[in-house]
Amino acid sequence: MIIDMHMHIDNVPSLGWEMSAEQCIQAMDDAGVDKAAVMTITDLPGLNSRSLELIAEACNSYPGRLYGFIRLNPAYLEESKTLLTEAVTKLGFRGLKLHPVSSNQHPGGAATIELIRLAGELGVPTLFHCGDEPMTTPLSIAPAAAACPDSLIILGHMGGYFHVEEAIEVAERHPNIILETSAMPYPEKIRAAVERIGAGRVIFGSDGPVSSPSLEVQKVTLADLGAEATGLVLGGNAAKLLGVAA
Repeated sequence: MIIDMHMHIDNVPSLGWEMSAEQCIQAMDDAGVDKAAVMTITDLPGLNSRSLELIAEACNSYPGRLYGFIRLNPAYLEESKTLLTEAVTKLGFRGLKLHPVSSNQHPGGAATIELIRLAGELGVPTLFHCGDEPMTTPLSIAPAAAACPDSLIILGHMGGYFHVEEAIEVAERHPNIILETSAMPYPEKIRAAVERIGAGRVIFGSDGPVSSPSLEVQKVTLADLGAEATGLVLGGNAAKLLGVAA
């Protein structure tokens, strides 16, 4: 089973973002991906006031294939806490997505930490955009991992292009950090991560349908992890995070 832990659905024409559930499913089918975590490009509260409903409707349209993550802005803390609780307890969402650049909220800020802790209490992970921009680097996110040891934190893109080694080092120091492979161009770094923190803490993602899930699957294949580790990275670990049968 292959599970993509990072795909997008949104409808914000003013920003050029029009990605449908059908596009995600087609990209998944083309790549042999069985299930995926889906989230919007924009934050709530934000430009697309229907983003929660959009993801919920997509998951309901493709049960057993799409699983929702809610993308929130910690600056609106009380509203975000209410939305997160509703998404998980009433709509069956499986995670929280945070993007420090779009929300202009530092990962180590009090509001962000409170939201991450709530996600942990609700039993779902927090997926960060973790790349090369200010406030998104692994060392920027590390204080949140230290402050929230009982919450799982996923570093989406595992440091992007220039902070991949830093992401692995941060994961070595914080056992509640999981590395996610999307849009990070180095197969050998996936292998290095598996060797240093274990195959159980690395998960596959594509950032599709903007990025190609087919290409991203090949990147994991090129990492030459061996059958058992490849199975965990491509789907076994994600199945546990999503609470689905592997």
